[in-house]
Amino acid sequence: MPRALWLLIIGMVVNVTGSSFLWPLNTIYIHDHLGKSLSVAGVVLMLNSAASVIGNLYGGSLFDKIGGYKSIILGISITLTALIGLTFWHDWPAYIVFQIIIGFGTGIIFPSMYAMAGSVWIEGGRKAFNAIYVAQNLGVALGASLGGIVAAHSFQLIFLANTIMYVLFLLIAIFGYKGILVDSGKQATIDLNVPAGKNKKNLTALLILCTGYLLCWVAYVQWQTTIASYTQEIHISLTQYSLLWSINGALIVVGQPLLNSVLKHLTASLKLQMIIGIVIFIVSFLVAGKATVFSGFLVGMIILTIGEMFIWPAVPTVAFDLAPKGREGFYQGIVNSTATGGRMIGPLLGGMLVDMYNISALFIVLIGLFLIAIVTTLLYDRILKTKMVSGTVHGQF
Repeated sequence: MPRALWLLIIGMVVNVTGSSFLWPLNTIYIHDHLGKSLSVAGVVLMLNSAASVIGNLYGGSLFDKIGGYKSIILGISITLTALIGLTFWHDWPAYIVFQIIIGFGTGIIFPSMYAMAGSVWIEGGRKAFNAIYVAQNLGVALGASLGGIVAAHSFQLIFLANTIMYVLFLLIAIFGYKGILVDSGKQATIDLNVPAGKNKKNLTALLILCTGYLLCWVAYVQWQTTIASYTQEIHISLTQYSLLWSINGALIVVGQPLLNSVLKHLTASLKLQMIIGIVIFIVSFLVAGKATVFSGFLVGMIILTIGEMFIWPAVPTVAFDLAPKGREGFYQGIVNSTATGGRMIGPLLGGMLVDMYNISALFIVLIGLFLIAIVTTLLYDRILKTKMVSGTVHGQF
Protein backbone atom coordinates (compact mmCIF):
# COMPACT_ATOMS: atom_id res chain seq x y z
CA MET A 1 0.00 0.00 0.00
CA PRO A 2 1.18 3.58 -0.67
CA ARG A 3 2.64 5.60 2.21
CA ALA A 4 -0.19 8.13 1.85
CA LEU A 5 -2.76 5.41 2.50
CA TRP A 6 -0.93 4.33 5.65
CA LEU A 7 -1.12 7.91 6.93
CA LEU A 8 -4.86 7.93 6.25
CA ILE A 9 -5.20 4.60 8.06
CA ILE A 10 -3.37 5.88 11.13
CA GLY A 11 -5.48 9.03 11.18
CA MET A 12 -8.69 7.03 10.87
CA VAL A 13 -7.69 4.80 13.79
CA VAL A 14 -7.06 7.82 16.03
CA ASN A 15 -10.23 9.58 14.84
CA VAL A 16 -12.53 6.63 15.48
CA THR A 17 -10.82 5.64 18.74
CA GLY A 18 -11.70 9.06 20.10
CA SER A 19 -15.28 8.92 18.82
CA SER A 20 -15.73 5.39 20.18
CA PHE A 21 -15.12 6.52 23.72
CA LEU A 22 -18.58 8.11 23.58
CA TRP A 23 -20.89 6.98 20.75
CA PRO A 24 -21.63 3.44 22.04
CA LEU A 25 -22.61 4.98 25.39
CA ASN A 26 -24.62 7.96 24.15
CA THR A 27 -28.06 6.41 24.65
CA ILE A 28 -27.08 5.03 28.04
CA TYR A 29 -25.79 8.46 29.15
CA ILE A 30 -28.89 10.32 27.97
CA HIS A 31 -31.29 7.70 29.38
CA ASP A 32 -29.57 6.75 32.65
CA HIS A 33 -27.50 9.82 33.58
CA LEU A 34 -29.59 12.67 32.18
CA GLY A 35 -32.88 10.92 32.98
CA LYS A 36 -34.49 11.17 29.53
CA SER A 37 -36.68 8.59 27.76
CA LEU A 38 -35.48 6.39 24.91
CA SER A 39 -37.54 8.48 22.50
CA VAL A 40 -35.83 11.67 23.66
CA ALA A 41 -32.45 9.94 23.36
CA GLY A 42 -33.45 8.98 19.83
CA VAL A 43 -34.26 12.61 18.99
CA VAL A 44 -30.84 13.78 20.25
CA LEU A 45 -29.03 11.17 18.19
CA MET A 46 -31.26 12.00 15.22
CA LEU A 47 -30.21 15.66 15.42
CA ASN A 48 -26.57 14.61 15.66
CA SER A 49 -26.95 12.42 12.59
CA ALA A 50 -28.92 15.05 10.66
CA ALA A 51 -26.05 17.49 11.17
CA SER A 52 -23.66 14.75 10.06
CA VAL A 53 -25.69 14.17 6.86
CA ILE A 54 -25.28 17.86 6.01
CA GLY A 55 -21.60 17.61 6.89
CA ASN A 56 -21.15 14.55 4.66
CA LEU A 57 -22.63 16.24 1.60
CA TYR A 58 -20.79 19.50 2.29
CA GLY A 59 -17.52 17.67 2.97
CA GLY A 60 -17.81 15.61 -0.20
CA SER A 61 -18.36 18.72 -2.31
CA LEU A 62 -15.49 20.48 -0.52
CA PHE A 63 -13.16 17.62 -1.43
CA ASP A 64 -13.97 18.12 -5.10
CA LYS A 65 -13.39 21.89 -4.83
CA ILE A 66 -10.48 22.42 -2.43
CA GLY A 67 -9.03 18.94 -1.89
CA GLY A 68 -8.91 16.54 1.04
CA TYR A 69 -6.34 18.25 3.28
CA LYS A 70 -8.23 21.52 3.79
CA SER A 71 -11.56 19.69 4.11
CA ILE A 72 -10.25 17.37 6.82
CA ILE A 73 -8.59 20.21 8.76
CA LEU A 74 -11.87 22.16 8.70
CA GLY A 75 -13.85 19.15 9.93
CA ILE A 76 -11.40 18.39 12.73
CA SER A 77 -11.34 22.02 13.86
CA ILE A 78 -15.14 22.21 14.12
CA THR A 79 -15.34 18.90 15.96
CA LEU A 80 -12.52 19.70 18.35
CA THR A 81 -14.10 23.03 19.29
CA ALA A 82 -17.35 21.26 20.22
CA LEU A 83 -15.52 18.50 22.13
CA ILE A 84 -13.70 21.07 24.25
CA GLY A 85 -17.06 22.62 25.07
CA LEU A 86 -18.59 19.22 25.84
CA THR A 87 -15.74 18.45 28.25
CA PHE A 88 -16.81 21.37 30.42
CA TRP A 89 -20.58 21.49 29.77
CA HIS A 90 -22.26 18.11 29.33
CA ASP A 91 -25.57 18.66 31.10
CA TRP A 92 -28.98 19.19 29.49
CA PRO A 93 -29.52 21.03 27.10
CA ALA A 94 -25.87 21.90 26.29
CA TYR A 95 -25.35 18.22 25.44
CA ILE A 96 -27.74 18.56 22.47
CA VAL A 97 -26.00 21.63 21.05
CA PHE A 98 -22.53 20.11 21.17
CA GLN A 99 -23.74 16.81 19.71
CA ILE A 100 -25.15 18.67 16.71
CA ILE A 101 -21.87 20.54 16.13
CA ILE A 102 -19.87 17.32 16.53
CA GLY A 103 -22.12 15.62 13.99
CA PHE A 104 -21.52 18.34 11.41
CA GLY A 105 -17.75 18.41 11.97
CA THR A 106 -17.21 14.66 11.79
CA GLY A 107 -19.51 14.51 8.77
CA ILE A 108 -17.09 16.73 6.83
CA ILE A 109 -14.15 14.44 7.58
CA PHE A 110 -15.29 10.99 6.43
CA PRO A 111 -16.06 11.58 2.71
CA SER A 112 -12.64 13.17 2.25
CA MET A 113 -10.91 10.28 4.03
CA TYR A 114 -12.61 7.73 1.79
CA ALA A 115 -12.18 9.75 -1.41
CA MET A 116 -8.49 10.30 -0.65
CA ALA A 117 -8.01 6.60 0.04
CA GLY A 118 -9.54 5.64 -3.29
CA SER A 119 -7.60 8.32 -5.16
CA VAL A 120 -4.13 7.54 -3.77
CA TRP A 121 -4.47 3.82 -4.59
CA ILE A 122 -6.90 3.54 -7.47
CA GLU A 123 -5.32 0.32 -8.75
CA GLY A 124 -5.99 -1.27 -5.36
CA GLY A 125 -9.77 -1.23 -5.98
CA ARG A 126 -11.72 -2.41 -2.96
CA LYS A 127 -8.49 -2.99 -1.01
CA ALA A 128 -8.13 0.73 -0.27
CA PHE A 129 -11.66 0.92 1.15
CA ASN A 130 -11.18 -2.34 3.06
CA ALA A 131 -8.07 -0.83 4.66
CA ILE A 132 -9.92 2.31 5.80
CA TYR A 133 -12.81 0.15 7.01
CA VAL A 134 -10.45 -2.03 9.06
CA ALA A 135 -8.83 1.10 10.47
CA GLN A 136 -12.25 2.37 11.55
CA ASN A 137 -13.00 -0.83 13.36
CA LEU A 138 -9.62 -1.03 15.01
CA GLY A 139 -10.53 2.38 16.41
CA VAL A 140 -13.92 1.00 17.50
CA ALA A 141 -12.25 -1.89 19.31
CA LEU A 142 -9.78 0.35 21.09
CA GLY A 143 -12.22 3.14 21.91
CA ALA A 144 -15.11 0.97 23.04
CA SER A 145 -12.97 -1.24 25.28
CA LEU A 146 -11.29 1.73 26.92
CA GLY A 147 -14.51 3.74 27.01
CA GLY A 148 -16.41 1.12 28.99
CA ILE A 149 -13.66 0.97 31.59
CA VAL A 150 -13.38 4.75 31.86
CA ALA A 151 -17.17 5.26 31.97
CA ALA A 152 -17.46 2.80 34.85
CA HIS A 153 -15.40 5.31 36.89
CA SER A 154 -16.55 8.63 35.47
CA PHE A 155 -18.35 9.84 32.34
CA GLN A 156 -16.51 13.17 32.64
CA LEU A 157 -13.27 11.41 31.73
CA ILE A 158 -14.94 10.06 28.57
CA PHE A 159 -15.40 13.59 27.23
CA LEU A 160 -11.81 14.52 28.06
CA ALA A 161 -10.39 11.39 26.41
CA ASN A 162 -12.37 12.09 23.22
CA THR A 163 -10.96 15.63 23.12
CA ILE A 164 -7.36 14.47 23.59
CA MET A 165 -7.67 11.97 20.72
CA TYR A 166 -8.95 14.67 18.38
CA VAL A 167 -6.00 16.91 19.27
CA LEU A 168 -3.75 14.03 18.21
CA PHE A 169 -5.77 13.55 15.02
CA LEU A 170 -5.37 17.25 14.20
CA LEU A 171 -1.59 16.97 14.54
CA ILE A 172 -1.50 13.90 12.28
CA ALA A 173 -3.57 15.71 9.65
CA ILE A 174 -1.48 18.90 9.76
CA PHE A 175 1.87 17.15 9.41
CA GLY A 176 0.82 14.09 7.41
CA TYR A 177 -1.90 15.03 4.93
CA LYS A 178 -0.68 18.31 3.47
CA GLY A 179 1.65 16.58 1.05
CA ILE A 180 -0.90 14.02 -0.15
CA LEU A 181 -1.77 14.76 -3.76
CA VAL A 182 -4.90 13.26 -5.27
CA ASP A 183 -6.42 13.55 -8.71
CA SER A 184 -9.33 15.63 -7.45
CA GLY A 185 -10.45 19.17 -6.72
CA LYS A 186 -8.49 21.67 -8.80
CA GLN A 187 -6.49 18.87 -10.42
CA ALA A 188 -9.51 17.15 -11.95
CA THR A 189 -12.58 18.11 -13.89
CA ILE A 190 -15.65 16.16 -14.90
CA ASP A 191 -15.13 14.34 -18.19
CA LEU A 192 -17.26 16.34 -20.62
CA ASN A 193 -16.90 13.64 -23.27
CA VAL A 194 -19.22 11.39 -21.27
CA PRO A 195 -22.91 11.98 -22.08
CA ALA A 196 -24.80 13.54 -19.15
CA GLY A 197 -27.41 10.77 -19.36
CA LYS A 198 -24.84 8.13 -18.52
CA ASN A 199 -23.64 10.04 -15.48
CA LYS A 200 -27.26 10.48 -14.43
CA LYS A 201 -27.82 6.72 -14.71
CA ASN A 202 -24.78 6.12 -12.52
CA LEU A 203 -26.11 8.51 -9.89
CA THR A 204 -29.56 6.89 -10.02
CA ALA A 205 -28.00 3.45 -9.60
CA LEU A 206 -26.07 4.66 -6.56
CA LEU A 207 -29.20 6.19 -5.00
CA ILE A 208 -31.12 2.93 -5.44
CA LEU A 209 -28.28 1.01 -3.82
CA CYS A 210 -28.05 3.54 -1.02
CA THR A 211 -31.75 3.11 -0.24
CA GLY A 212 -31.03 -0.43 0.92
CA TYR A 213 -27.79 0.74 2.54
CA LEU A 214 -29.80 3.23 4.61
CA LEU A 215 -32.23 0.54 5.76
CA CYS A 216 -29.34 -1.68 6.82
CA TRP A 217 -27.95 1.16 8.92
CA VAL A 218 -31.37 1.85 10.48
CA ALA A 219 -31.27 -1.72 11.77
CA TYR A 220 -27.57 -1.84 12.60
CA VAL A 221 -27.68 1.28 14.79
CA GLN A 222 -30.16 -0.44 17.13
CA TRP A 223 -27.17 -2.24 18.63
CA GLN A 224 -25.86 1.15 19.74
CA THR A 225 -29.21 2.50 20.97
CA THR A 226 -32.28 0.44 21.87
CA ILE A 227 -30.41 -2.85 22.25
CA ALA A 228 -27.80 -1.05 24.36
CA SER A 229 -30.49 0.20 26.72
CA TYR A 230 -32.24 -3.19 26.72
CA THR A 231 -29.04 -4.93 27.84
CA GLN A 232 -28.96 -2.62 30.86
CA GLU A 233 -32.56 -3.52 31.72
CA ILE A 234 -31.75 -7.23 31.79
CA HIS A 235 -28.71 -6.53 33.99
CA ILE A 236 -25.90 -6.94 31.52
CA SER A 237 -23.13 -4.68 32.82
CA LEU A 238 -21.80 -1.61 31.04
CA THR A 239 -18.39 -3.26 30.82
CA GLN A 240 -19.89 -6.34 29.14
CA TYR A 241 -21.82 -4.20 26.65
CA SER A 242 -18.67 -2.25 25.75
CA LEU A 243 -16.90 -5.58 25.35
CA LEU A 244 -19.33 -6.46 22.55
CA TRP A 245 -18.02 -3.53 20.50
CA SER A 246 -14.43 -4.35 21.35
CA ILE A 247 -15.03 -7.84 19.98
CA ASN A 248 -16.73 -6.34 16.93
CA GLY A 249 -13.69 -4.24 16.09
CA ALA A 250 -11.17 -6.96 16.93
CA LEU A 251 -12.93 -9.53 14.77
CA ILE A 252 -12.90 -7.18 11.78
CA VAL A 253 -9.18 -6.56 12.14
CA VAL A 254 -8.25 -10.21 12.73
CA GLY A 255 -10.78 -11.66 10.29
CA GLN A 256 -9.98 -9.41 7.34
CA PRO A 257 -7.25 -11.66 5.85
CA LEU A 258 -9.63 -14.62 5.97
CA LEU A 259 -12.41 -12.58 4.41
CA ASN A 260 -10.09 -11.39 1.64
CA SER A 261 -9.51 -14.99 0.61
CA VAL A 262 -13.28 -15.47 0.39
CA LEU A 263 -13.78 -12.23 -1.55
CA LYS A 264 -11.32 -13.34 -4.22
CA HIS A 265 -14.07 -15.64 -5.45
CA LEU A 266 -16.54 -12.73 -5.52
CA THR A 267 -14.34 -10.31 -7.47
CA ALA A 268 -16.82 -10.02 -10.33
CA SER A 269 -19.80 -9.44 -8.08
CA LEU A 270 -19.87 -6.82 -5.37
CA LYS A 271 -23.64 -7.27 -5.54
CA LEU A 272 -23.38 -10.88 -4.37
CA GLN A 273 -21.03 -9.78 -1.61
CA MET A 274 -23.59 -7.28 -0.33
CA ILE A 275 -26.54 -9.69 -0.51
CA ILE A 276 -24.61 -12.31 1.47
CA GLY A 277 -23.91 -9.65 4.08
CA ILE A 278 -27.58 -8.67 4.40
CA VAL A 279 -28.64 -12.31 4.85
CA ILE A 280 -26.03 -12.67 7.60
CA PHE A 281 -27.43 -9.50 9.21
CA ILE A 282 -30.89 -11.13 9.31
CA VAL A 283 -29.45 -14.17 11.10
CA SER A 284 -27.70 -11.97 13.67
CA PHE A 285 -30.92 -10.12 14.54
CA LEU A 286 -32.84 -13.38 14.82
CA VAL A 287 -30.27 -14.52 17.37
CA ALA A 288 -30.25 -11.20 19.26
CA GLY A 289 -34.05 -11.15 19.32
CA LYS A 290 -34.06 -14.36 21.34
CA ALA A 291 -31.13 -13.45 23.62
CA THR A 292 -31.70 -12.94 27.34
CA VAL A 293 -28.12 -13.31 28.63
CA PHE A 294 -24.74 -11.92 27.61
CA SER A 295 -23.68 -15.03 25.68
CA GLY A 296 -26.69 -14.67 23.36
CA PHE A 297 -25.80 -11.09 22.50
CA LEU A 298 -22.18 -12.12 22.06
CA VAL A 299 -23.15 -14.69 19.42
CA GLY A 300 -25.42 -12.13 17.76
CA MET A 301 -22.59 -9.57 17.65
CA ILE A 302 -20.15 -12.06 16.12
CA ILE A 303 -22.63 -12.87 13.35
CA LEU A 304 -23.41 -9.15 12.88
CA THR A 305 -19.70 -8.43 12.49
CA ILE A 306 -19.31 -11.02 9.74
CA GLY A 307 -22.24 -9.45 7.89
CA GLU A 308 -20.92 -5.91 8.07
CA MET A 309 -17.52 -7.04 6.79
CA PHE A 310 -19.28 -8.02 3.56
CA ILE A 311 -21.44 -4.90 3.19
CA TRP A 312 -19.81 -1.77 4.61
CA PRO A 313 -16.62 -1.67 2.45
CA ALA A 314 -18.51 -2.75 -0.69
CA VAL A 315 -20.82 0.27 -0.98
CA PRO A 316 -18.09 2.98 -1.07
CA THR A 317 -16.23 0.77 -3.57
CA VAL A 318 -19.29 0.75 -5.85
CA ALA A 319 -19.64 4.52 -5.40
CA PHE A 320 -16.03 5.11 -6.38
CA ASP A 321 -16.46 2.89 -9.44
CA LEU A 322 -19.56 4.84 -10.52
CA ALA A 323 -18.20 8.33 -9.79
CA PRO A 324 -17.57 10.64 -12.79
CA LYS A 325 -14.01 11.93 -12.79
CA GLY A 326 -13.79 14.95 -10.50
CA ARG A 327 -16.88 13.95 -8.49
CA GLU A 328 -15.34 11.30 -6.24
CA GLY A 329 -15.90 13.34 -3.11
CA PHE A 330 -19.56 14.03 -3.91
CA TYR A 331 -20.31 10.35 -4.48
CA GLN A 332 -18.54 9.37 -1.24
CA GLY A 333 -20.53 12.12 0.45
CA ILE A 334 -23.74 10.46 -0.72
CA VAL A 335 -22.64 7.10 0.69
CA ASN A 336 -21.58 8.57 4.02
CA SER A 337 -24.69 10.73 4.31
CA THR A 338 -26.83 7.65 3.62
CA ALA A 339 -25.14 5.73 6.42
CA THR A 340 -25.55 8.75 8.69
CA GLY A 341 -29.18 9.04 7.66
CA GLY A 342 -29.69 5.48 8.86
CA ARG A 343 -28.04 6.38 12.14
CA MET A 344 -30.37 9.40 12.30
CA ILE A 345 -33.64 7.55 11.66
CA GLY A 346 -32.72 4.39 13.54
CA PRO A 347 -32.58 5.64 17.13
CA LEU A 348 -35.88 7.53 16.85
CA LEU A 349 -37.69 4.68 15.10
CA GLY A 350 -36.28 2.10 17.49
CA GLY A 351 -37.02 4.15 20.58
CA MET A 352 -40.61 4.81 19.50
CA LEU A 353 -41.28 1.14 18.67
CA VAL A 354 -39.91 -0.04 22.01
CA ASP A 355 -41.73 2.69 23.98
CA MET A 356 -45.04 2.01 22.17
CA TYR A 357 -44.81 -1.77 21.85
CA ASN A 358 -41.82 -3.86 22.94
CA ILE A 359 -38.38 -5.04 21.87
CA SER A 360 -39.88 -8.01 19.99
CA ALA A 361 -41.89 -5.72 17.71
CA LEU A 362 -38.70 -3.84 16.91
CA PHE A 363 -36.93 -6.99 15.73
CA ILE A 364 -39.85 -7.92 13.46
CA VAL A 365 -39.73 -4.50 11.79
CA LEU A 366 -35.97 -4.72 11.35
CA ILE A 367 -36.17 -8.07 9.55
CA GLY A 368 -38.65 -6.47 7.14
CA LEU A 369 -36.20 -3.63 6.44
CA PHE A 370 -33.48 -6.13 5.58
CA LEU A 371 -35.76 -7.89 3.09
CA ILE A 372 -36.41 -4.56 1.33
CA ALA A 373 -32.64 -3.93 1.26
CA ILE A 374 -32.09 -7.23 -0.53
CA VAL A 375 -34.53 -6.14 -3.25
CA THR A 376 -32.87 -2.74 -3.81
CA THR A 377 -29.44 -4.38 -3.93
CA LEU A 378 -30.64 -6.83 -6.55
CA LEU A 379 -32.12 -4.05 -8.70
CA TYR A 380 -29.73 -1.10 -8.37
CA ASP A 381 -27.65 -1.80 -11.50
CA ARG A 382 -30.53 -2.72 -13.81
CA ILE A 383 -30.53 0.87 -15.05
CA LEU A 384 -26.96 0.49 -16.31
CA LYS A 385 -26.45 -1.12 -19.70
CA THR A 386 -22.89 -2.08 -18.76
CA LYS A 387 -21.17 -2.82 -15.49
CA MET A 388 -19.04 0.29 -15.84
CA VAL A 389 -19.87 3.48 -17.68
CA SER A 390 -16.85 4.95 -19.43
CA GLY A 391 -15.67 8.22 -17.93
CA THR A 392 -15.97 7.09 -14.33
CA VAL A 393 -12.92 7.19 -12.09
CA HIS A 394 -12.39 3.43 -12.08
CA GLY A 395 -13.25 3.26 -15.75
CA GLN A 396 -10.09 5.22 -16.57
CA PHE A 397 -7.93 2.23 -15.61
